[in-house]
Amino acid sequence: MMNYQLIQNLNSTKHYCPLQPKPSSFLSSHGKTSQLPFPKHHQPFPTKKYCKSNIIRASLRDYIPLPGLKHGTEKTVEVEATVTFKLGVTKDVGLPSLLTPVLELVSAELDPETGLEKARIKSYLQYFVLPLGFHNKLKAKFTVPAGFGEVGAVLLDNPFATQEMYIDEIVLEGFASGTIKLPGDSVVHPKQDKRVFFTNKSYLPSETPNGLQKLRTKELKDLRGNGQGQRESFERIYDYDTYNDLGDPDKSDDLARPVLGGAVHPYPRRCRTGRPPTKMDPSSESRSSSVYVPRDEAFSAVKQTSFGVNTVKAVLHSLLPGLEAFLEDPKEGFPNFRSIDSLFKQGIELPTHLVELLKSILPWLVRSVRQGSDELLRFDAPELIERDPFSWNRDEEFSRQTLAGLNPFAIQLVTEWPLTSKLDSQIYGPPESVITAEIVEEQIGNVMTLNEALEQKRLFMLDYHDILLPYVNKVRELQDTTLYGSRTVFFLTDKGVLTPVAIELTRPPVDGKPQWKHVFTPSVDPTKDWLWRLAKAHVCAHDSAHHQLVSHWLRTHCCIEPYIIAANRQLSAMHPIYRLLKPHFRYTMEINALARQSLINAGGIIESTFGAGKYSIELSSYAYDKLWRFDHEALPADLIARGMAVEDPTAEHGLKLTIDDYPYAKDGLLLWDAIKQWVSDCVKHYYPEASKVEADEELQAWWTEVRTRGHADKRDEPWWPVLKNQDDLIQVVTTIIWVAAGHHAAVNFGQYAYGGYFPNRPTIARSPMPNEKVPESEFKAFLKNPEATLLRCFPQQLQALKVMLILNVLSSHSPDEEYIGDNLEAYWEDEPIIKAAFERFNAKLKELDQATVDSRNNDLDLRNRSGAGIVPYQLLKPFSPSGVTGMGVPNSISI
Repeated sequence: MMNYQLIQNLNSTKHYCPLQPKPSSFLSSHGKTSQLPFPKHHQPFPTKKYCKSNIIRASLRDYIPLPGLKHGTEKTVEVEATVTFKLGVTKDVGLPSLLTPVLELVSAELDPETGLEKARIKSYLQYFVLPLGFHNKLKAKFTVPAGFGEVGAVLLDNPFATQEMYIDEIVLEGFASGTIKLPGDSVVHPKQDKRVFFTNKSYLPSETPNGLQKLRTKELKDLRGNGQGQRESFERIYDYDTYNDLGDPDKSDDLARPVLGGAVHPYPRRCRTGRPPTKMDPSSESRSSSVYVPRDEAFSAVKQTSFGVNTVKAVLHSLLPGLEAFLEDPKEGFPNFRSIDSLFKQGIELPTHLVELLKSILPWLVRSVRQGSDELLRFDAPELIERDPFSWNRDEEFSRQTLAGLNPFAIQLVTEWPLTSKLDSQIYGPPESVITAEIVEEQIGNVMTLNEALEQKRLFMLDYHDILLPYVNKVRELQDTTLYGSRTVFFLTDKGVLTPVAIELTRPPVDGKPQWKHVFTPSVDPTKDWLWRLAKAHVCAHDSAHHQLVSHWLRTHCCIEPYIIAANRQLSAMHPIYRLLKPHFRYTMEINALARQSLINAGGIIESTFGAGKYSIELSSYAYDKLWRFDHEALPADLIARGMAVEDPTAEHGLKLTIDDYPYAKDGLLLWDAIKQWVSDCVKHYYPEASKVEADEELQAWWTEVRTRGHADKRDEPWWPVLKNQDDLIQVVTTIIWVAAGHHAAVNFGQYAYGGYFPNRPTIARSPMPNEKVPESEFKAFLKNPEATLLRCFPQQLQALKVMLILNVLSSHSPDEEYIGDNLEAYWEDEPIIKAAFERFNAKLKELDQATVDSRNNDLDLRNRSGAGIVPYQLLKPFSPSGVTGMGVPNSISI
């Protein structure tokens, strides 16, 4: 990056034009002086003596025509504008132009005589250049006539040839009505047209001041683009496309992937990039080393250094291949549990080049050896293992994590018996489960009948049968992996904790062989006990897949992107609902683009480490088709749909939980209620009447586009909410914020805590159960050394290291993280009612963070979050320091 510094001769008495650099006054990044030509059209301006400052001062307003001003006939107001910004160098390397930024004031009123927009008042900003990355300030003076009216917006032109301007804030001072602030948080590229920045005042479309209506309409039209051509990195255009860029058929037939989005594979839409199609498959988009997102959606400089494409690429393309070459048997499993434990205790000795690479991308994972100069890759032990090294193998912990672990979205109440598949029995075999009432009653000690357990809501289940079974035979054709459909039944004890009762694994008919299914139960018999442990490993791998592909990627990252695209296309930047949602969209499109590039792509992290292999993201499409519905994304509705709660007006939150000690639900409902109250206060302030919701053309266009384009494959579903009144809008906005903040935090920031020790949550089960109809030699090998059989089922060494490294990155908070309810957005500062509502919101979250969660985690009666060796539940604790902390709820899906 270029680094320009103005060099001044403070003792000089010569006069220079304010925009003319003193000879030899600029240094390039290489330390050489450079003569910069002065733009001819700026030369006539008078000169001003240099002062002892690194600012070149120029008051040019007297030399710029001010259209519409009648000097001497009206009272005027002297106004000073301050633009806070950062400079950044674009991809084109070169020296900055000396053209000076121009600021234009836009009146919110029309001219009463002509009915046209009032002439804009222009002024050049006082110009100076400082080292890149610093927050700088530009100032301009305006003479504003009394009849100009209220300022509603400013226009900014970036004249630099090669430098972007990140605008943080624009402040206008001098008006009798007080200071006017215009929120920035946007990049102005030199190739863009003049950028409009609206004031902090929020307006519904029907209430837009007359002088701003055309600007409001034009801005939205520009953001939509025309749907043509390939997008360039500096553009701010939001449009839709299918997920047709995950495969790479030009590179290899094995890397071809189906298009996700459409009748065959329904899916949400992603941002259109316009890249050309591949040569081998015209329906697929060619891949690129960089993926377009609208410029304002890209990571900040701080975020780029803490997590960005370079980090993931370095791990994938440099570190892991180096580790693979260094490992003795990278595609073999770990030989024993001591070798797994050594990753956290002894570490892996690394050659120098890998040490240096690792230090540059994940420095906290490098440990020096005191006795010598060698250095190690040594992982921090996850808290689960620090507290209790053997907890992962216990049934109690296996059950507890369904309520307080990484995927608390899958556990559901059993409401019907027998358990029955809804799949086509002609294809998948008999639909009835082989988990019988007798098995259940025996496992619960015959303390009650199965019917009594159902009536008392004591039976629960992880049901991955129908979602996985269609992929079992496909996955089994892949190398070094296997798959089953599974059901796991739990019983709620009198102490309020779950205990596992039975696991059923199913393989559908294949190659003339009938369906195979078997029930495994806890047992004191050694053979049955080891089979039970193996069955649990398979279920954990299924739960890992459901967590990553459905609860995490699909329901948060993937389904949020259409809301972001539609909001920028249909809601003006001055719309109160846009401003309410904007903080919860930060960085999501960029992180999704990186995921398509390196994580969910063909051959990427997910495919190479999870059991479904090349069918992983296709499986998430199947889940979207069969399971996803917007009205169940709200936390209360999700709990009710799974039978984990019922409506009860007398209960806290209006819900009675089926399992009272359900940490995710208990903390989540407090967060949900706080979000909903904050949203309610905002909505009711701007929409005091239901008719305003229906009449808001931008709002209705946004929600229509979310349904018909962003989620086009579900556009005709009857469960979509309709925005008729304030309650409808409150529910929709609260749901979106909850998914982006609370839901995502619950499934993301505990990934290393629970998955870092992979025997607890293996991402893949590589070998079938030894009692399935496999070669007899395998069963004999199991009887001789069952631990070796379990280790062969776990991930390969390279797969495990790959997952551990990536989960460590993905579980980390960036230093510039923005947490929910932490800081008031600038555009609410001048709205006393909204500001007061936010202060109440902030107070509730602080109470949740500093009192409620900690109190619950110290209550020994809450066995799912407290006790000897138990990891406290902190994933919905709102605030967190940076790094891997296992807590913190950011505003948005930013990693």
